[in-house]
Amino acid sequence: MADSGGGSASTVGRSICSIPEKFQLHIAMLALQFGYAGFHVVSRAALNAGISKIVFPVYRNILAFFLLLPFAYFLEKKERPRITLNFLIQFFLLAIVGITANQGFYLLGLDNTSPTFASAIQNSVPAITFLMALVLGIEKLRLDRKDGISKLAGTLLCVAGASVITLFKGPTIYSPSPRLQAAVAAPEVLAALGDASGKNWTLGCLFLIGHCLSWSGWLVLQAPILKKYPARLSFTSYQCFFGVIQFLVIAAFVERDPQAWLVHSGSELFSVFYAGVVASGIAFAVQIWCIDRGGPVFVAVYQPVQTLVVAIMASLLLGEEFYLGGIIGAVLIISGLYFVLWGKNEERKFAQQAAIESPADHGIERAAPQIKSSITQPLLSQSTHNV
Repeated sequence: MADSGGGSASTVGRSICSIPEKFQLHIAMLALQFGYAGFHVVSRAALNAGISKIVFPVYRNILAFFLLLPFAYFLEKKERPRITLNFLIQFFLLAIVGITANQGFYLLGLDNTSPTFASAIQNSVPAITFLMALVLGIEKLRLDRKDGISKLAGTLLCVAGASVITLFKGPTIYSPSPRLQAAVAAPEVLAALGDASGKNWTLGCLFLIGHCLSWSGWLVLQAPILKKYPARLSFTSYQCFFGVIQFLVIAAFVERDPQAWLVHSGSELFSVFYAGVVASGIAFAVQIWCIDRGGPVFVAVYQPVQTLVVAIMASLLLGEEFYLGGIIGAVLIISGLYFVLWGKNEERKFAQQAAIESPADHGIERAAPQIKSSITQPLLSQSTHNV
């Protein structure tokens, strides 16, 4: 932040915080991954405690909406385009994909698997997004260049990893301390939460794949709309609002028990508050800043850190066991993520080199990175309210 402005603004920024911006970015990204990791564990704890899979996202998006609304209203007055019926229809449809389907599939998948593998499979989102963009003609694949081969290899690795996690659970390779020992070391509410024993692992993984497909579809579909409506906070606020309405309509048919809408314990209240405020509001603002100052690739390379933190937290707090198939799948998916990111980085270098060699095409070169960044930038910018 110290270098974000010139003159006196820069001096003020340096006087407020003497930490170099590079280190601020690293600290922010590490804190962000811990925040997201906590969301996976807290969500699973809420599901194990019996919170409704419909009520949870309703309260979460209500909190996120009221948290984002004042910032969207006051900070984006000048850049917010006039709202039209066409925009409202697009926001409503995006909310179906990016919030309702996305969050619904996530909770169903998490309920049948574990936080670690829910986090691991999310690393495939950049590769799935690239594949969707390729099918729609937004992305180009040059197999005669190393960047194209790397992106293709990364996509295939992510698909292979997701398939392994889904189809092969495998033997238990790590089991935490017995529950009685955990009960002595941890509060009873945590020790009693337990793991996903007795759940349908394959069905849960299929739900998580549906979650990743919905997330990737949202990322691809939002890119052209953001060009016409660049006010990101307002853009997200509208979708949170429509997401609440859609979940309420679903609840009218699915959740008939009035008691399900009551918060029965402090842990449920904390889970909803954490999901709405920390994982949807604060994390969104921090990641927007990190993408703006550090770039999308910098943000993306931190994503696997979240999986590692989730594995440690879930093992300590939820008594989660690790299975061979999940570990192999996670390694494949994370490897695929880095192949895709490396390919995108090399592709950007090719574009810059071509621009230097062809000054006459400078106008074309300026437009091309904008298209690429619209796909690259959102790849991991939505681990916030849409998870």
